[in-house]
Amino acid sequence: MSKARGDDARRSDARGGGNRGSNARGALGKYGEELAARRLVEAGMTVLERNWRGGRTGEIDIVARDGDALVVCEVKTRRAGPFGHPMAAVTTTKAERLRGLAERWLQEHGGSPPGGVRIDLVGVVLPDRGAPVVEHVRGVA
Repeated sequence: MSKARGDDARRSDARGGGNRGSNARGALGKYGEELAARRLVEAGMTVLERNWRGGRTGEIDIVARDGDALVVCEVKTRRAGPFGHPMAAVTTTKAERLRGLAERWLQEHGGSPPGGVRIDLVGVVLPDRGAPVVEHVRGVA
């Protein structure tokens, strides 16, 4: 294997391209986001975008409209076990990054809506058996 090929393979692994655990986490996250989007729609919201990327600053899992408010929704999915509740995963730093991403989304999509912007969290816990537990908390940050 050439040195250049080895470097490419390592970069791929670092991004999760060569790591099965990362692929499993990606599938878990995608499933959790699907459940979260359904929950938001059931609550009367309109999903505007999913997995919106704000350049290198990060990603908004779900952008939705709730009446005249814009909702930026972070989704955290966990399997039941020792990893803690998904709601605990949103730190102050993460909340600040979400606020910045929301501002960027608004700049690209015509400015602030009349109802303002709200940051919500949907936590999804997948038990070993039984139905997933989906919890939606409004205005977490």
